[in-house]
Amino acid sequence: MNLYASVLAVIVTTLLAVSLARLGKVKTKADYLVAGRSLPAFVLIFTLLSSWVGSGSLLGGAENAYKHGFAALWQAAGGWAGLLLIYFIAPRARKFAQFTIPDLLEARYNQQARVLGVIAILLTYTAITSYQLIGGGDILHLIFPQVITPILGRYILAAFVILFTAIAGMSSVAYMDLVIGLMATATMCLALPVLIHRAGGWQAVHTALPATHFEWFGDLSVIQCLELFLPTCLLLLGNQSMYQKFFSAKSEKDARRAVVGWIIGTVILETVIVAIAVTGSALFPSGEVSKAPREILAYCGMHGFSDASPVLRLLGALLMGAIFAKIVSTANNWLFSPATNLVNDIYVRYINPKASNKKILIVSRLMVVLLGIWALVQSLGTESVLKKALYAYTIYSAALTPVILAAFFWQRATAVAAVASIAVGTIVTVGWEWVAPHLPAAIGNRDAIFPALLASLTCLVVVSMMTPAPNREQLRALSEG
Repeated sequence: MNLYASVLAVIVTTLLAVSLARLGKVKTKADYLVAGRSLPAFVLIFTLLSSWVGSGSLLGGAENAYKHGFAALWQAAGGWAGLLLIYFIAPRARKFAQFTIPDLLEARYNQQARVLGVIAILLTYTAITSYQLIGGGDILHLIFPQVITPILGRYILAAFVILFTAIAGMSSVAYMDLVIGLMATATMCLALPVLIHRAGGWQAVHTALPATHFEWFGDLSVIQCLELFLPTCLLLLGNQSMYQKFFSAKSEKDARRAVVGWIIGTVILETVIVAIAVTGSALFPSGEVSKAPREILAYCGMHGFSDASPVLRLLGALLMGAIFAKIVSTANNWLFSPATNLVNDIYVRYINPKASNKKILIVSRLMVVLLGIWALVQSLGTESVLKKALYAYTIYSAALTPVILAAFFWQRATAVAAVASIAVGTIVTVGWEWVAPHLPAAIGNRDAIFPALLASLTCLVVVSMMTPAPNREQLRALSEG
């Protein structure tokens, strides 16, 4: 246990040191919000990778893999599909070079689209931050079971995340991600073959589990796989945290190069995560973890190497530490992004347009604290990480991704249609849990992604065709950056 605690202490100390080291470089709004637009491709790759692969994959995806096998990769594959299109969007996003997605929405549509965009982002990003706190709390409880309960662990992690994020903004987040991304990728790739060997080899893993664990759809229906695929794909395509990283790039070339590295890293890391979870389901088919399968990766780190050599026990501790660090990293990113919205899109835009850089930095840090507390409150009422993840993904997928992609690729999309699309996508998603029980079971038992996305797209297309086309000024604002 001392080994796990020591590794965790080293990781937390290192992350704090990285954050403090970047503090002196933060003097302006641009420094805090987009790292002074100075991030090279190498740093961008790992901050994109770290912000994307968090508790949704490490807990929700791993839980799905423990129960259903490699069919869980349908969730990850949605992100991979989105990345292919992002390769072409990244340089255009860097050329636009503002601070937030609502900046883009107002430039292409209008102020109402900006405000509704902020609301959708706040709902999505604080929900995603909340289940990062759940994951971190679970790990702290596993390491210190007699001292830290899962709930207390959420409070502790919330304090870590708020502190790390508030210190230096995007610069702090990006360079922490570089350290975390390198460590997590290397550790998980090393741990997988060792765990397979300890399970008796891949054939033994295959024999111990149902054949469906190794099939394309497993024991899931095609619709269930699409319900995993679509929200993930559409969230990634419109993800503000990602666009904010592109706005932070040194150049358009760095943004595009970063996407190539991000694609490679994401495919490798998410496949490894699912493979570890599947191997873990063979190693630990019953017992404590079978009742809380979202903890399977951390459980493998703690119990999969416990009777091994000192070197392998260290690898297990590093695996546990890497998962914890990835969760912290993801929470930092998803907490920082909506704080940026409140500062840039509300405070500076409407409340105090002439605010000094010093005042903006103070307000930015205050917003991080307030949103961190809100995320913590949400975490206390959440039971299923996977369900919470899909809920958050669906809000963004239905409300924002269609209008963001239309801003880049469909000149006929109008401001009125964008406002209607964002509003309807948000309302259908948030209200689905109350409406669904009153619908026929074939519809009501489904997740909100299909009805919300269909309603949003219908509004965007139909209202656009019924209203006057946007003027050249609106189109030029985005095309020229």
